[in-house]
Amino acid sequence: MRAVDTNVLVRLVTGDDLKQAAAAEKFVSAGAWVSHLVLAETIWVLATVYGRDPPALAQTVDFLLKHRDLTIQDAEVVVDALVHYRNRPSLGFSDCLVLEIARKAGHVPMGTFDRTLAKLEGAERIAA
Repeated sequence: MRAVDTNVLVRLVTGDDLKQAAAAEKFVSAGAWVSHLVLAETIWVLATVYGRDPPALAQTVDFLLKHRDLTIQDAEVVVDALVHYRNRPSLGFSDCLVLEIARKAGHVPMGTFDRTLAKLEGAERIAA
């Protein structure tokens, strides 16, 4: 299976460049793999460049998880991260994803200086 990078996902989601969006759709139609890093970068781009708010970002993650031609790396990890993000959007999706990746790998508690992230099960606040 082929993989895609961030700009392919951004074109799929935004369709802001019709020619590239069509090319992206054609490329993924045979099936494409999306890494956690590409997913996190895509959400960051949509938030910072396109100004999408947390509910729209959560909807995008859900769309990508359900896309018929995409295979998301460890989709169950992404689903768990999405649950945290929907409950606490101030954390940011990437923080939620990092915690769930650590949990799946069996490396919790995950240390953090972030007081909000530390409130999630599996995260531990490091006092400075």
